[in-house]
This record gives sequence, C-alpha cells and structure tokens, in this order.
Amino acid sequence: MEIKDKIIVITGGASGIGRAMARRFTDEGAKQIVIADLNADGLQEVADEIG
Repeated sequence: MEIKDKIIVITGGASGIGRAMARRFTDEGAKQIVIADLNADGLQEVADEIG
C-alpha cells in the first residue's frame, strides 16, 4: 500500500499497535497523521516521538 503523501487517522494510538503504526506511517512518509486516544499523556508521548 502506498502511504507517501496520505493523511492517516489512527484510533487507540497512544500505545501498542496504534503507536507502532504511527511510527511506521511516519517512516513511510505519510503527509499527516491524526491520532486519537483516551490516554492524553500517551498521545503527547507519541506526538513528541514522531514530531
């Protein structure tokens, strides 16, 4: 699947598979990633990790 320049929405992205997918999509060149989760602290950590 071509990810480059796509906008990605991830639910449950603060940990586990969602977090790993956020990192992977960043590495694959996604244009923008929207991450949602109930864990606000975890979301901030992911945002800091992937920029």
